Amino acid sequence: MAKILAVFGATGKQGGSVIDYVLNDPELSQKYKIRAITRYVDSENTKQLGQKVEIVYGDVLDRASLEIALTGVHTVFAMTTPSFGPDALEVEYNSGKMIADAAVEKGAEYIIFSTLPSVSGMSGGKYAKVTPFDAKAKAEQYIRSLPIKSAFYSPGFFMENLQAQPFLAPRQAPDGTWVMTRPNSPKTLLPLIDAVGDTGKVIGAILAEPDKYEGKTFCAAAALYSLEEIVAILSKATGETIVYKQIPLEDFKKSLPFAVDIFAEGFSCQEEYGYYGPDTKKLVAWAAEHCRGRLSTLEQYLEAHPLQLV
Repeated sequence: MAKILAVFGATGKQGGSVIDYVLNDPELSQKYKIRAITRYVDSENTKQLGQKVEIVYGDVLDRASLEIALTGVHTVFAMTTPSFGPDALEVEYNSGKMIADAAVEKGAEYIIFSTLPSVSGMSGGKYAKVTPFDAKAKAEQYIRSLPIKSAFYSPGFFMENLQAQPFLAPRQAPDGTWVMTRPNSPKTLLPLIDAVGDTGKVIGAILAEPDKYEGKTFCAAAALYSLEEIVAILSKATGETIVYKQIPLEDFKKSLPFAVDIFAEGFSCQEEYGYYGPDTKKLVAWAAEHCRGRLSTLEQYLEAHPLQLV
């Protein structure tokens, strides 16, 4: 009999990728029955999804709704969304804690949690304002303390953000060339992943062999790309001249429309300590080797999703 797999973020990049992968995998589609958990049960996207999977209402701010949604569930794919405010870390952490507590109470046997490395932890407290990373890392540590099996997905920088976050994309200079700016050295390495296309390949590996990957963290990225390599690939893909320019941190902060400290400290920590810390290269290589299928390179992603320079 198929086990119920509850998926949070079902209409988003990560949850949607997990659902698509499981539905289209001959083995996993027989092993798991998907229950999509969402606050937006009446949205058009949810209605379309409801033609393929079970839809159940669940809200991380409503414990009772989570208990109903997780009744009878065997495995949970859980993720949290960033909060931006004075209590951002605790708000997001409590969302992850709420899901995990409800899952344990209702007898679920396995949680796969979408996490991120602790920026404050790896920097010894030097960079303490990257709350979306620290909140997920704190939730991960809490989940590891619970009487339930668990595994973790720690994705790199989403390739989708090259388009979704235009303030981080190349901008046109007066001479007609395009310039991508960061406070980092051009040699700084960034792990990149096609979140929509490849999250399912990572979670699929865990779902196929949950005991093998219990307690493991997939630091998931197709590869590590230097910032100068990224602009070279973007140039080739778009046919435009795109260059990388390192700028002072204060100038970078002035270019950001929101979450200034989060981005500034996040990029600073990455420059100094690496995205996943000193073992970043080894961790990314291990995850890529154990995924259920080869992850898309940046070149392949841009071929399928051409970058629109604006």
